[in-house]
Amino acid sequence: MNYQSPISPGRSWYEDTAGSRPQYPALDGDRACDVVIIGGGFTGLSAAAHLAKAGTNVVLIDAYRFGDGASGRNGGQLGTGQRAWAEELEAEYGLSRAKALFDLAEEAKAHLLDFAAANDIGIDYMPGQLSVAHKKRYVDDYKRHAEIMASRFGYLHVSFMDAAETAERLGSTRYFGGTRDTGTGHIHPLKLVIGTAKVAVAAGAHLFEQTPSTGIVSNGGKVKVTTPRGTITADKCLIAVNAYGGNLEPVSASHIMPIGSFIGATVPLGAASKVLPGGESVDDSRFVVRYFRKSKDGRLLFGGREVYAVNDPKDIHIHIRKQIAELYPTLKDVEITHGWGGYVGITVPRKPFVREVMPKVISMGGYSGHGVMLSNFFGKLYAETVAGNRDRLKLIEDLKIPAFPGGRRLRAPLLFLALNWFALRDRI
Repeated sequence: MNYQSPISPGRSWYEDTAGSRPQYPALDGDRACDVVIIGGGFTGLSAAAHLAKAGTNVVLIDAYRFGDGASGRNGGQLGTGQRAWAEELEAEYGLSRAKALFDLAEEAKAHLLDFAAANDIGIDYMPGQLSVAHKKRYVDDYKRHAEIMASRFGYLHVSFMDAAETAERLGSTRYFGGTRDTGTGHIHPLKLVIGTAKVAVAAGAHLFEQTPSTGIVSNGGKVKVTTPRGTITADKCLIAVNAYGGNLEPVSASHIMPIGSFIGATVPLGAASKVLPGGESVDDSRFVVRYFRKSKDGRLLFGGREVYAVNDPKDIHIHIRKQIAELYPTLKDVEITHGWGGYVGITVPRKPFVREVMPKVISMGGYSGHGVMLSNFFGKLYAETVAGNRDRLKLIEDLKIPAFPGGRRLRAPLLFLALNWFALRDRI
């Protein structure tokens, strides 16, 4: 029987095409180690792999299976730079710091591809990304952005597209212009999860699935993480659960909000299809972003983050098909073979959250839809921090990330109202 994630609705196309997905045992008994990691997604597994390679005794636990959260179910797009445009970061932090943040993100991109290549992880990388304007008044912003990327940030891979080029590259006339980025691309995320876990184990990391943390205490220079069948005592702890933190600890919960994101996969469209003839991934200018791409075998993988509550995969199909038909009317009756969802961790300013939430305990998350590239690299930065170099991680730690208003009790209703407002604004 096919495995169904208990925390994310629907079975993904990734699960059916990732190949062998090893299962790891549950923790049974007490453990002592140098570093304990909570969360078996991109961040945690990357940290475990780099720590173990450096000779650190590391134990990683996950409440479910590795990749059951966003890391194994996301849109697969790498992007370029941070979640915010580089010029937006410059306006807030000045050019020097904005350039440092941009360069860090570019290093993250190179690291992901190099790590996969060096460890023989087949991630189905496909180059190219289109960022497109769904309103005519946004087009000039995209044109300026392409110019700024080259002139101020030294990134020469972004070019402006007018309406005609946009329509040709998309196979749709519903957008008014945008940019084409040939310096990035998209991947099969679950293959990266599986491969990174194997690298971590080969390096000596101790990995456990089906092992939830029931508590974290930092006292007397040690961190104790309790689980249903054992306690892990460590010198340091990394919390890498992102949107799936629940009640694990209050600081991250007040700064990182989970919101639903849903994807549908069509049947292969065939060689004659005019949809995305160049194979790029796409993100649009809506606040409630639509993101889509074609897979290696020609399927359209179409995602949209929405404010409705949906748990039944059949409902995911309905909503995703409607969005596909808006852009590609000829696909209004296309067969959707897979529909699945999960949760993305966002912060108020859409910048990542990294903070020492208690002594010797660092939490990482809130990638806000830009986590495929950043989260893997943040695991590496955490390993650097354990080795004594915290300088690069401090670039992220020092970002201004306020808590969500209303506290944990009111944050979800307030966000629901806000997302409805922005979804309405996207349409008018």
